[in-house]
Amino acid sequence: MSDAETDELDASRAPLLDHLIELRRRLLYCIAAIVVAFGAGYYFAEDIFAALVQPLLSAGQKTVIYTQVFEAFFVKVKVAFFAAMMIAFPVIAMQLWQFVAPGLYRKEKRALLPFLLATPVLFGMGASMAYFIAIPMALHFLLSFQGNIGGIEQQALPAIGEYLSFTMQFLFGFGAAFLLPVLLMLLERAGIVTRRQLISARRYAIVGAFAIAAVLTPPDVGSQLLLAIPLCILYELAIVGIWFTERKRSREAAEAVAGE
Repeated sequence: MSDAETDELDASRAPLLDHLIELRRRLLYCIAAIVVAFGAGYYFAEDIFAALVQPLLSAGQKTVIYTQVFEAFFVKVKVAFFAAMMIAFPVIAMQLWQFVAPGLYRKEKRALLPFLLATPVLFGMGASMAYFIAIPMALHFLLSFQGNIGGIEQQALPAIGEYLSFTMQFLFGFGAAFLLPVLLMLLERAGIVTRRQLISARRYAIVGAFAIAAVLTPPDVGSQLLLAIPLCILYELAIVGIWFTERKRSREAAEAVAGE
């Protein structure tokens, strides 16, 4: 550790009580952001649900029902909370960064900030893929079982709460799955895994990708492939990204040695 890094670390130290006060302040900002966003989400909950139900309408289903008197209300609350978390996420991420950043070296700040910025982008990409591709494909498959079967008319009447849970499972599942490169690169930065280990574990990663897809999607091959294939691609992209960061670290280490 260089003298400059030691001075930088000493300057960032604070008593435990100061850390707890700072943590409480950051948590209050996060809670306030969620509460404000929840109020806005509740006000626009019907419009948000109208957007979420569009894939169902496109699949030809024009009716949803609720079987309990409080179900429609709780669906509105869930929609508002979902919107609140999406809206407040940048604020929460920024508060987390501002709490952690003073304890990091300048090099660590430069290394972690791109991951923080990439997280909402990758999550949004995954959720968008779920909304525009995966959910419509799954609904077309699942609703195809309607019709006359053995002389009995079989008709789908999805409950409003169950449909919301179905949609949330897809959105959060695909969004979280697209964070795989960020997770792997952070693990590599922490020294938990190496690029060679990731390369040698590629076959297990492929099996794991299809296992995750089988859990998060309906039992049709199309939906599973829509998640499994991007997961495999993201795994490879993480390996490529780690290769670039390794080259950059090696170059910086060589320059540091040459400058001594």
